[in-house]
Parts: sequence; structure tokens; C-alpha cells
Amino acid sequence: MCRGESVSRGVLCSRRHSYSMPFSVSWHTLLDEAEELPPDATLITPLSHKRFRITDTQEHRVIIEYQESDNSRPLQREQFETLYRRIQERNGRFELDRIPADAEPYAAVLTLHPRFEIDEEAGVIIETEEPSATHVVDDEESSTEDRAEPDIGVYSDALLLIDALERHDPSNLTELDTDALVNLYTLLSDVQHEANDLRQDIADVLLNRIHHDSPVHAQFGSVQRTARRSNSLRDEEEVLAALEDAGINRERVLGVDPDKVDDALDVTELRESDVYDVTETEYVRKAEVDEEVKETRLQGLKDRLAASESEEATELRAEIEDLEARIEDLTEFDTGTEYYTQSGADP
Repeated sequence: MCRGESVSRGVLCSRRHSYSMPFSVSWHTLLDEAEELPPDATLITPLSHKRFRITDTQEHRVIIEYQESDNSRPLQREQFETLYRRIQERNGRFELDRIPADAEPYAAVLTLHPRFEIDEEAGVIIETEEPSATHVVDDEESSTEDRAEPDIGVYSDALLLIDALERHDPSNLTELDTDALVNLYTLLSDVQHEANDLRQDIADVLLNRIHHDSPVHAQFGSVQRTARRSNSLRDEEEVLAALEDAGINRERVLGVDPDKVDDALDVTELRESDVYDVTETEYVRKAEVDEEVKETRLQGLKDRLAASESEEATELRAEIEDLEARIEDLTEFDTGTEYYTQSGADP
């Protein structure tokens, strides 16, 4: 997690300490910092951005409670020590993507110690030489901060699609009226088109970062660099000459060229059915999109959310924020190839 949500914008010291402090000293410093937190202080995990609070500190563990589930969980001293040692073994820097999701709270709590910091932009937890600022999330500040909407088409279309899916239950399509089905089909088509464009843009960037055939892992899946071959024949006479030199009679490879057949149909009385087996398939396609209506509906949805304080509006805001977070996560790039577990010797 980042301190004050602004660590990625700072320049952080990553040099290792010239001395090695016993973990017992660091552990009690960490407990002291945790005990001094206000009861409502919120921390956030560095990769999945899950919010939690420390509910109790004990001699050999810290008890946390996740905000969205109210489930308590103990974080053991031994696991903190393992993470502490791993950071020191790697010259004061440890890659966040080596930490599995269930061990992320260890990194978040460890950064309460004044000499540990997370740089989300660099994707590392580091041991600093100078004390750093608090890592507690300022809920009041973050809730009032203006949210910047990404300037991509799939974002707005996805919000409209979510709104439409909430108003029309897609689990029983035969019960929906035609207008609802047309709206859903149009929005799904727009999301698919915009998402494919964004996916290709992301793939172009990833292609410059992945230089091997091993999968690169992130939270929701993995990607792998691969290659696809395609063949196109050289000049016809060159191909036939090469085959004849190899003892292959040209009649064995000559066949009907569909393009030349189409040209012949244009200058003869032959019908298409004389040379083709014709099969006709009917399907639905998007004819047009009313962008003005979409924009009006989207703005109305945002205005309604901004003005309403109802529980339903709060839930919808949370869903929109969650959607934004998922979009941001999907555009991030992590290279996790080594993991340690919560049990045993690794956190």
C-alpha cells in the first residue's frame, strides 16, 4: 500500500542499510506503531487494494479485519520475519508480485514500520535509510478527491451496459421485451468492439516487454509471447517451376481459383449456383448507434448518483468504483514468476 495514496509519485531511497538490525527490535517497533493507530485507521493491500483494519496486537501476531467482509485474520510474527529477511537478502528491495494475494496484508502492515515503504510504480517494498510517512489511508481525503474518468470508449459503454443489465435480467432473455434486447445487444456490441481495440493496444505494449516464451503472471491471469506463421505463394510460374524441378507434375497442384471463377461469372451467362453450393444464413447485426441517447443516459446516471445519498446509490457508486479498479488492474503489468506461501517458512 502507499502512504497517503501518493507513494508512486515520490522518489524513494532504495539503498540497503549498512547495518542489520535484529528482527525482534523491528517487530516491537512495528507493534508500537500498530497500537498507536486510531481504531478506525484503514490500511490497503498493495496489489489487490483490499482495505482492512488492525483490531488487535499481541506478542506474536497482529489481528486484522477486512472491511468488505468483516472477517478477522491473524498475521503471525514468523511470517513478518520471513518477509523482513527476504527484503534484506535482496539488498533492501523485494518485488511485490512475488507476494501471493493471501500474503499481501503482511506487506501492508510491515510498512507501518518507519523504515519500510512501498513504491507501487516500481512494484517493490523497500527498506529505507530515513523514516518515512504514515501508510494509513485517509478515507476522508480519498473520498472527496475528484475521480478522473479514463478517456476510453469502453469505460462509458461498460457503465451503460452494467446499468442495463441491472434493469433487465439477462438470465431469462425470452421474457425481455424487444427494446430491452436491442439495447443489450447494441451495448454488448459496442463494449466488444471497444474492448478489442483496447486489448490490441495493450498487446502491442506487452509485446515490447515480454521477451521470452515463459508465461507472465498477474492477478487475473497470465500472458505469453508466441508466434504465428502465415504462408503466401510466390509467383505462380516460379512455384510451378520449382515443383517440376522436384519431379512434381504441374497438373497435380493446379486447381480452381475462386477469384478467377468470380471473374468468369461476370462475363458469362453462368449463374452463381452453377458453380457454387450456396447456403444462406440469417443473423442479427448492429445497424446504427444513437450516441446522443447513450451520452444523455450516461450523464443522467452520473448525475443521479452524485445527487442521491440512498443505500442503492451508494452500492451503485461502489460498483462503478470497483469497475474502474478492475479496468486499472487489467491495464497494469506485473511479472510474477516466484511466490512464497503463507504457511511454513514463507509469508
